[in-house]
Amino acid sequence: MSGAVVIGGGILGACTALELLRAGQAVTILEPGPPGGEQAASYGNGCWLSPMSVIPPAVPGLWKKVPGFLADPLGPLAIRWSYLPRVLPWLTRYLASGWTEARVLRTARALRALLDGAPALHADLAEAAGVGHLIERRGLMYIYPSRADFEAEAMAWGIRRQVGIDWIELSADELRQREPELDRRYGFAALVEEGGHCRDPGAYVAALVALAEAEGARRIQARATGFRIEGGRLRAVLTDAGEVAADRAVIAAGAHSRPLAAAAGDPVPLETERGYHAMIEGAETGPRTPLMPSDGKMSVTMTARGLRCAGQVEIAGLDAAPNWKRAEILRDHLLRSFPGLPRDLPAERVKLWMGHRPSMPDGLPCLGPARATPDIVHAFGHGHVGLVSAPRSARLAVQMLLGQAPEIDPAPYDPRRFG
Repeated sequence: MSGAVVIGGGILGACTALELLRAGQAVTILEPGPPGGEQAASYGNGCWLSPMSVIPPAVPGLWKKVPGFLADPLGPLAIRWSYLPRVLPWLTRYLASGWTEARVLRTARALRALLDGAPALHADLAEAAGVGHLIERRGLMYIYPSRADFEAEAMAWGIRRQVGIDWIELSADELRQREPELDRRYGFAALVEEGGHCRDPGAYVAALVALAEAEGARRIQARATGFRIEGGRLRAVLTDAGEVAADRAVIAAGAHSRPLAAAAGDPVPLETERGYHAMIEGAETGPRTPLMPSDGKMSVTMTARGLRCAGQVEIAGLDAAPNWKRAEILRDHLLRSFPGLPRDLPAERVKLWMGHRPSMPDGLPCLGPARATPDIVHAFGHGHVGLVSAPRSARLAVQMLLGQAPEIDPAPYDPRRFG
């Protein structure tokens, strides 16, 4: 059976499969693991549906901190020495992308187009999949020790304002009323009311894939390895379990997309930013509103499975062993931020996890047709915004695959922008 093959069963793949089905396409989902399983970035992310996540990781002056990233293996952004020679070209582009405020603003505008209205889009998807309770829209909060610490990030907040993001500023007393269990070292907050969160990203992705299957998608547990292209047209997707006939395909394999993109004619500079989370099951206390402390740069969210703290960036590739001390840093930050949590947590109550963010050096995803054939479209490289951006990214990818007018300008995400 020919039709459209979606390579990847994570949040991007699930949303893409649903979009294709609703466009009347026959759909096959290729995914080597269980949808929403612990092997997937979709499972362990920070849970945030954050339309304000428009500031790329690289900002002006970041280059000055690179020696520190190399020297401190447990800092919020770390680069393993052994991986430096391989990642250096990517890192150079990464730093250059945020060299000036004008470049950051250009990226922010492109990201805003993908993220605007995302919590509502996710709420609709979750309702359709029968898991509406997993999406909450109660806002997201950035917390600081003081207003001066907030004002030290004036460039980022000014750019957010320029792309249409509003927030409410909370004094120490107002923050205390909202979050009585939060450590009193925090005395200022910015509440972004348009934000939302997912209470269980793994279960959400599994439900979306199950909905796609109920609507007629076929799922094959296999890993894509390449393509059979004849006369400029796609004939099949190659997998470790044989060929899958296809006349269209979407590459949505996250951090594993790079060799597939190359097989489709696009040697893109995709890298993995390894992220960690720590989760306290049955947490005695936590935030009422998901929050991000400025002194930790990590999301803290009460989920259906426990109190999750997610963050950290480690550049070390796909194959290096996890450094679980990085996840323990997140756990310790939770304990400092919420004094009501017990200090003597038994190990079985704390779950540590590591996954791979698929990241492009300029902070923007790859969304667009492949060089080898327009029958293949790239949909990967979303870095820190994979969950929140998935519904609109999927719609854009399907519009390009089917030759429809794109609802937003796809030019900033063109995979060919790297030459």
